[in-house]
This record gives sequence, C-alpha cells and structure tokens, in this order.
Amino acid sequence: MAALQAKHPGENEYLQAVQEVLESIEDVYNQHPEFEKAKIVERMVEPDRIYTFRVTWVDDKGQIQSNLGYRVQFNSAIGPYKGGLRFHKAVTPSMLKFLGFEQTFKNALTTLPMGGGKGGSDFDPVGKSNDEIMRFCQAFMLELWRCIGPDEDVPAGDVGVGGREIGFLDGMYRKLARQYNTGVLTGKGMTWGGSILRPEATGYGAMYFAQLALEKVGKSLAGQRIALSGFGNVAWGAAKKAKQLGAKVVAISGPDGVCEIPDGITDEMIDYMLDMRASNRNKVEDMAVKYPAATKFTAGKKSWAIPVDIAFPSAFQNELSLADAQELKKNGCWAVFEISNMGCQADAIHWIQGNGMMFAPGKAVNAGGVATSGLEMTQNAEHISWTADEVDERLHHIMAAIHEQCVKFGTQADGSIDYVKGANIAGFMKVAQAMLEQGII
Repeated sequence: MAALQAKHPGENEYLQAVQEVLESIEDVYNQHPEFEKAKIVERMVEPDRIYTFRVTWVDDKGQIQSNLGYRVQFNSAIGPYKGGLRFHKAVTPSMLKFLGFEQTFKNALTTLPMGGGKGGSDFDPVGKSNDEIMRFCQAFMLELWRCIGPDEDVPAGDVGVGGREIGFLDGMYRKLARQYNTGVLTGKGMTWGGSILRPEATGYGAMYFAQLALEKVGKSLAGQRIALSGFGNVAWGAAKKAKQLGAKVVAISGPDGVCEIPDGITDEMIDYMLDMRASNRNKVEDMAVKYPAATKFTAGKKSWAIPVDIAFPSAFQNELSLADAQELKKNGCWAVFEISNMGCQADAIHWIQGNGMMFAPGKAVNAGGVATSGLEMTQNAEHISWTADEVDERLHHIMAAIHEQCVKFGTQADGSIDYVKGANIAGFMKVAQAMLEQGII
C-alpha cells in the first residue's frame, strides 16, 4: 500500500478499494508462496491499460462543449473486459480505477467468464436535453469504438447511463464499425438484443442476496422496513423486488434530500421513479410533489435519518459515513447491504461490523446486474432470447452461488460470517489462479 500510495498520490477511491481487498486477503495470500513469486498482487492492482480521450460536442445553443472520456481495462484473466460507463461530473481516473478494480472481483464472483473494466466521462447529464445527451453519446462513442467489441470489451450502463444512453451509444457503434453484433454493449432495449429483466437485475439480485443472508440467521425480508438511497435504475429494481418479497420501502433519497414514505412505497410510486430518472432533474422532491398525501420530503437529509430495519446504499460510492452508520444503529437498524459500489466509507464498515450489525459489500450484493449482463451476452452470442422466468432462474442460481462463496471463505471461528472477507477472498482466488496459470504476461 505504501508503494501504491507513492505511485498514485491523491487517488483516494482507488487506494481505498485496494486496501479493503488486501486487508481481507492477507492471510490467505501468505499461504500461497507461488502468488508472491509471480507478484500476483502487484500485477493485479494495476489496470492493463487506460484510454483517455477528449469528447467534443455541441449543445442546444450551438455552443461547443468539451469533456474527458475514459475506458479502464483492468483485468482480462478470466474473460473479456466487462463493466459499466458512468456519466457524472465527479468522474475521475481514480474513481474509474476503483470501479474497474472492484468489477474484476465482482465479475469473478458471478461464475461467468468476464474480466473487469469501467469507463465514463465527467459529462453531467443533469439538466441536459434528450438531443444534447444523444450528441454527447455519439461523440463519446466516436472515440471509444475501436477499443471495444463482443469478445474484447463489453461496456454497460452505470450512474448517468441507462437504456436511453445505451441506445444512443449502440446506434453510433453500429454506424462506425459497420458490425451489427448485438453483444458489444449490454443493457440494450428489448427490440434490439436486450435481455428481459436486465434493467431490474441489480436491484433484484441484491434482494435475493439479502434474503439468503437473512435466512442464514433465521430472518426474512418480509415485514422489514427498508431505506434505499437514490431513485435510479438500481433503487427502482430494488424497490420492486423488496415489495414483492413483502418488505416495506419507507425512504428514498436524492441530492436534494430524503422522501419518507411511512406506509411503504406503492407500485405506482415505483413506476414514477422511472419518470424521475428520465427527467434529468435529479430531485427526489418530485416524488413528494406527485404524492403529497403519502410522503414527506425533508431537504438536506439522507435516507439514513429515517428509522428502518435494513439500509441499502444504492446510489454512489462512500455515500454512507460513520455518522450515518451510528444514526442508523441508534434508530434501530440492524443490517446494511451495499448495492452501490463501495457505498460505505471504510470507517463506517468497521464500525458496523464491530457493533453487531450485519453487513455485506457491493461486489457481492450488486453482482446480479453484471451477471444478467453476462446472460445478455450469452443470448446475443446464440442469437436467442430467454423468457423472464429463464433469466430470473439463472439470476437466482448465480446469487445463491455468490452467497455460498462468501459463506465458504468468510465464516469465522465463532460461526459468524464476514461477508467482506468472504467476497474478497473468493473473487481474488479465482482471478489470482487464472493469472498464475496464464504465465507472466
């Protein structure tokens, strides 16, 4: 870590992600001298390559705008690079390196042959028109298209990149490459190669994982009061599945504050979350304006201020702080499941684990999204389309396999399960063994 900090000063998200993994794997790594001889860790923590490019586009006023675009191809030991694109004003190389590093282990956990990658831009979609987003996506793909392919690197969506953006990106790729293989991007529309349940998959998979973890301690999601952060694709899917499993979602949040829903979110409200995302306003207050009798909006507050049983960070990295964790515990919360990547700050995780609360990390909990992207790739390669039941059955199987790996590597001497340790060791061992067997490259 000291060497890495000296080499990459100021890349805090990336260094945080690496440290979490190294702390978890230290004991098992030292039991394998062949890993040390091959310098597996030193090679694994650095990306294979990073593409950086300028993205120039024209806004609705005819003014020329310029952003930075990136693609981090982190590790391909177990398959082609796979990971989302993030459009957000806070995007930096450090953020994308952390996400690509996390993605490598997450993809390994899915049991599917996918390596790790991530990309995006500091383009801010908030307040942009549909035409501006289309022009930006086309300009972005103009720079990216030579670096990706169905057996090379398969991007998907992430924060700021949903089905609309994937459509614009895919359309431009086909025009430039003159290749019509539908497997070069995932998260596509259902009429042009997308998979049923892909939009819901991250949230669905998270709830399946949580249900398995709760069953392990004799509990169930049914009847639990739940807080979600954000109102994008991930929170939308999580809210849908949580309600189906009998839980009550009583809080969602946005940059402007928290919307409390005392009697639990309704199907109509869940549908309205899609309109909120499509509006590019990024205001959770819109839910309270739409349903004033059933909600209460509080500006400047987070979902973690609302008394709940289980918290699901599902918006952005490091969104849940130590103070948030303490407030959750004080209000009766007993479990935290990350759906966002590295959604909790490091000191918050240590405090949660040290104070009798259940915790599971994003790389395990949210892996259902990329797993279903992998299933979309399979359907594209075979030129077929599975039914919702077929996709859901496979997603169930994958989340159960991920949970099983976490239990195998994370069970402690006292019988408790350290899901952070379990997920990190399971993912690391698979990637490390592949790297070892492929030689020094």
